[in-house]
Amino acid sequence: MIDTLRTYLQFPFVQYALIVGVLIALCSSLMGVTLVLKRFSFIGDGLSHVAFGAMAIAGVLHLTDNLLFVMPVTVLCAVLLLKTGQHTRIKGDAAIAMISVGALALGYLLMHLFSSSSNLSGDVCSTLFGSTSILTLSLSEVWLCAILSVLVVVIFLLFYHKLFAVTFDEDFARAAGIRVDAYNLLIAVVIAVIIVLAMNLVGSLLISALIIFPAMSAMRLFRSFRSVTICSAVLSVSCALLGILISIVAETPVGSTIVAVDILAFLLFSLIARIAERKR
Repeated sequence: MIDTLRTYLQFPFVQYALIVGVLIALCSSLMGVTLVLKRFSFIGDGLSHVAFGAMAIAGVLHLTDNLLFVMPVTVLCAVLLLKTGQHTRIKGDAAIAMISVGALALGYLLMHLFSSSSNLSGDVCSTLFGSTSILTLSLSEVWLCAILSVLVVVIFLLFYHKLFAVTFDEDFARAAGIRVDAYNLLIAVVIAVIIVLAMNLVGSLLISALIIFPAMSAMRLFRSFRSVTICSAVLSVSCALLGILISIVAETPVGSTIVAVDILAFLLFSLIARIAERKR
């Protein structure tokens, strides 16, 4: 197995997949902690369905670079979800459910009506659950992912203390002069960017797992925001690397394999936490 891995690691497409996988996993874990603590977990699921619908529209329009269409649409819907949940009678969870189901249904309908592919079910399955496209990335796509990922990390580090305050107590943050609505908007936009980047890695239906599981695993053992964030980042990157390598060797779907490794890590951390509690 080690010899097989060494052979595969010599190929540029495997190196590109590992780089992109690590970057996406890192970004997802950083914002995942904030989403879980703010009880915004389902916004990732809702926006992933929006991205699926946008990708279907981009396919119908025969756009050569669908990212230029999918990214703005997903970001716009993130803003609408946030505004709708705060200022209308349609609260956050209902708004997410409506947009999520609507985008998913319309996306599949458009793909069915206007598809020029002879394998519609295969295209839909690849988009929903991830595909081997992560192993066919070009150098320009890797650079784009790297630039956006670095931007996400820089934003998180620059506004770490403000995000911390907004995450735990919005009323206190407002009293301290922090523009809570602006930072909530920043969180939603960053999550939208991460989701679009992660679609090629795990598919639109599995993106939430990439965001939630590392954060939930870290919370089994740690209590402080900084410790949870660091543990979540390390765990997410490790699971992504292991999942990609296993999928290459075992020829399993990349996205599902990464999520399976995340689930095993969560079970392991839960077991360790339970053992630690009994010893106390």
